[in-house]
Amino acid sequence: MHPDVVVVGAGIIGAACAQALTARGLDVLVVDRRGPASGTSAAGEGNVLVSDKGPGPELDLAKASRELWPELAADAEWEEKGGLVVATTPDAAGPLHAFAASQRAVGVEACEITPQEALAREPHLNPAITAAVHYPQDAQLNPVKATRTLLRGIAVRHAEVSAVDGRSVTTADGVISCGAVVNATGPWARGFGVNVLPRRGVVLVTTPIPGRVRHKVYDADYVGAVASGDADLQTSGVVESTQAGTVLIGSSRQRKGFDDTIESRVLKALARRAIALFPMLADVPVMRAYGGFRPYAPDHLPIIGEDPRTPGLWHATGHEGAGVGLAPATGRLLADLLTGGTPLVDPRPFRVDRQEVMV
Repeated sequence: MHPDVVVVGAGIIGAACAQALTARGLDVLVVDRRGPASGTSAAGEGNVLVSDKGPGPELDLAKASRELWPELAADAEWEEKGGLVVATTPDAAGPLHAFAASQRAVGVEACEITPQEALAREPHLNPAITAAVHYPQDAQLNPVKATRTLLRGIAVRHAEVSAVDGRSVTTADGVISCGAVVNATGPWARGFGVNVLPRRGVVLVTTPIPGRVRHKVYDADYVGAVASGDADLQTSGVVESTQAGTVLIGSSRQRKGFDDTIESRVLKALARRAIALFPMLADVPVMRAYGGFRPYAPDHLPIIGEDPRTPGLWHATGHEGAGVGLAPATGRLLADLLTGGTPLVDPRPFRVDRQEVMV
């Protein structure tokens, strides 16, 4: 028996696609060279965010995913902690409030609060902040556990893929014939004919300090860093805790291929940005640092749909740093399109044949 669909890539996007396709009664096989959540999905912070996206197709996808995640993430340390975005200079307050207003116009809960109210929510926050917006819908989960939960009951084969078309996948163990192939290889997707590049990111992890950071807190300039196409190093202050009490510190963005060197200048920049938000972190030891590669698409939109050049080949990639937050809706949308169902959201902005992502 041949599977109906082979999903190449066992990260959180591939897992969400496999789960959604299986829910429609299709026989799905997932193939990955290293196993579930062994690449990009294990190198992030597990964020499920609406706070960092302006009105448009990506926010539509994020809102749909936010509705789907609570049920899917029951065994993945799901935490509806909320987000807090703060301005650290007087000039940043106006743009922060304007961005929040644009989000409220399309249904995002973006609650403007005073600096004093922000300090009541986060007592260790730098009192010099000039403005704040609270996002109750922001959440966090454990991305490795979430990936494994989505793949529960679905066959996963460890194998290096050397070639694909729309009806087969070639591995070192032989050819797997199938009805369709889904490319969910994240930053490695360029080999499947789409313009996706790796964008390096690094996270610092402190020793446990339970209860000291209650929300995901980030500097308002984070949104600009996410939307930038600059290849050079960019950092922004992002601080949040885990259920284990450790604090995760980001974020950095840098396009330098698949060079996985962790540079001291990046670590120092992240530490400085974090201390600017939470001065008490200056006295907290850093336990470790880790990094990964985000799948960067030049127009900053995921690629979801069938490849018009190769019937039967489907893509679900290009989510950059938002893959965890966008995964359930991506899987649902791809399954809708592949099975001829009514799309969860408008699929046209994510189509494969747009100029920016074809190679």
